[in-house]
Amino acid sequence: MVNVNPARRAVAALAAIGLSTLAVACGSSSNGSSSKTTSAPASTSSSTSTAAASGGSTPTVFAAASLTKVFPKIDASAKYTFGGSGALQTQIEQGAPADVFAAASPKQPAELYAKGMVDKPVVFASNTLVLIVPKGNPAHVTSVSDITKPGVKLVICNATVPCGDYARGAFKNLGITTAAMKNVVSQTTDVTQTVAEVATGQADAGFVYITDAKAANGKVTVVSLPPQAKPHTKDVIAVVKAGKNQPAAMAFVAKVLSPQGQATLQAAGFGRP
Repeated sequence: MVNVNPARRAVAALAAIGLSTLAVACGSSSNGSSSKTTSAPASTSSSTSTAAASGGSTPTVFAAASLTKVFPKIDASAKYTFGGSGALQTQIEQGAPADVFAAASPKQPAELYAKGMVDKPVVFASNTLVLIVPKGNPAHVTSVSDITKPGVKLVICNATVPCGDYARGAFKNLGITTAAMKNVVSQTTDVTQTVAEVATGQADAGFVYITDAKAANGKVTVVSLPPQAKPHTKDVIAVVKAGKNQPAAMAFVAKVLSPQGQATLQAAGFGRP
């Protein structure tokens, strides 16, 4: 008779209580609180994280930059590497010591799942893509159509990062791809860099998640996107099969899926899964 890890049973049970799991076909870097964190390299294939999986009770979590402030509130003892989901995926594929992968899109976990590198991914939160402008709004951007005006400086994440992929999808849905991309003056490696460039006035507008705009503490102003832009996004988590701390990884995922974890996420501006 096969023994099933109790933590794994807990994750499965929580997922069954109303959290959606993904199918394989599914298609943002600063330090946290008291937990140990590192920033993922922009687009490099090797990790500079000092948080190596040690085989103990503390998991090493690779997570999207949009989760930088909230994850340490859920588990202050975990070791974190925050960055663009695409860069983190690449590092995991190349053997970086991760126990858990949390992405700002279903795409990256689904690709790792298809390769047999992670357990079945679970949607643990939702988010909303928004347009932000600097405080004072010098370019007078009041709607998404204004980003197509000549001279407007726009910043978006690069295409390998979920926030960049979502922004390009919004352009396509609104039929403004060519005009919008002409005004892109910078493509960042994660969503926190996009916020920083807008907040400091290096750009007139940028596309980020509502949670990141909220965390900017009044340095930016939010311009909502119309429904046809399809701005809603999903955050997904999975245990990395090659991780050395499987029980701790399962326990971390259970914390994120727990009522307390979900309440912490929602207090930070995330939506329900």
